[in-house]
Amino acid sequence: MVCAALRSAARARGCLVRTAGGGLAPRSRRSLGSGLASGGAPGGALELLGRCYPQDDYSNLSSRVLARVGRNLHNRQHHPLWLVKERVKQHFHAQHVGRLGAPLFSVHDDLSPVVTTWQNFDSLLVPGGHPSRKRGDNYYLNRTHMLRAHTSAHQWELLRAGRGAFLVAGDVYRRDQVDARHYPVFHQLEGVRLFSRRELFAGIKGGESLQLFEQSSRSARKQETHTMEAVKLVEFHLKRTLTKLMTHLFGDGLDIRWVDCYFPFTHPSFEMEINFHGEWLEVLGCGVMEQQLLNSAGAQDRIGWAFGLGLERLAMILYDIPDIRLFWSEDERFLKQFRLSDINQKVTFQPFSKYPAVINDISFWLPSENYTENDFYDLVRTIGGDLVEKVDLIDKFEHPKTHKTSHCYRITYRHMERTLSQREVRRVHEAVQQAAVRLLAVEGRF
Repeated sequence: MVCAALRSAARARGCLVRTAGGGLAPRSRRSLGSGLASGGAPGGALELLGRCYPQDDYSNLSSRVLARVGRNLHNRQHHPLWLVKERVKQHFHAQHVGRLGAPLFSVHDDLSPVVTTWQNFDSLLVPGGHPSRKRGDNYYLNRTHMLRAHTSAHQWELLRAGRGAFLVAGDVYRRDQVDARHYPVFHQLEGVRLFSRRELFAGIKGGESLQLFEQSSRSARKQETHTMEAVKLVEFHLKRTLTKLMTHLFGDGLDIRWVDCYFPFTHPSFEMEINFHGEWLEVLGCGVMEQQLLNSAGAQDRIGWAFGLGLERLAMILYDIPDIRLFWSEDERFLKQFRLSDINQKVTFQPFSKYPAVINDISFWLPSENYTENDFYDLVRTIGGDLVEKVDLIDKFEHPKTHKTSHCYRITYRHMERTLSQREVRRVHEAVQQAAVRLLAVEGRF
């Protein structure tokens, strides 16, 4: 009833657009171009995946992104992302067996991508002022709900439900640069494993006298509540588990190195890099879970590790896929290459063609405030869709007298299945120019 009332009110203002969930959503009064809905209309409503969400001044979803919600490429049989997910799942089920021979790790690959900001940030100990919370970096339905920026948004609820070993896979959403390796929607898979004192120290000589916890000081190598013995064993188990996973995916003889890094919800934290065809590539992040997170979820008597990886990242490396847009292709020439009788079968993507690029530049003076590059990237992606291969900031200029700043971007248009005409690209590019002026308050230099 609430959603119906909000829809009726929004209809009266004549500002509704169709959403991915089949419902109606308010269009920004400043919207321009096909599929562009860059801001929420306070008092309006957005219906998505069968639920209704009131919109406010934080709403910033475009209809192009909304159209991707519910596609679930990671669950589409024989899709390359499905292949990677299934290979990881198969490996974990074979390597980690629980009591009575059942798989130790439960799998959750159909959780809703709509989460609360508490789930996405606060449950993972992300500070209130952390840059990752910025509106310019995320897709918000409103101030309290968003499209998840990582599958870690579900950690707390699964831990609270008593899960001690699980894999989560799903689509995640971030506003980012536009190029062959970045897309506003991508897919992650993560794993969590907890240990009781008995489980961790089983088989360790003198293990009956060892403890998981102590009260000391935090250092670069451990948290203040963990004993060094416990941390070293958890770290060893984590790295051994992930080394076996990458060997399963890429084969024996793989060179691996670990790089110290920082995540708000693990400490110590690491990134794994593999040497693939002579190049070091980062493939995942991981670490010992923050005990504060476990305590708040009711697992205060256990210690654990977590890791997260990008399915597109691994698929692009494993199958030599050059452009992230291809994962959304319905071209049979792409899809048929991954219909394998065995998910572990080696396959290298065979490009069916690379059509010529059409390049156009756009320059404008920035407004005095409230401009972010991600706003422009999202606008270009929203209007140009998958015609846009990449966007590069090629020049910055500050006027010596007015101190106004000018940006010049180079937009590369390339269709993956046919040749684009100059006339076709000109229409899209002019729509980008007009939308930048109307929606981002820039002053055009075109």
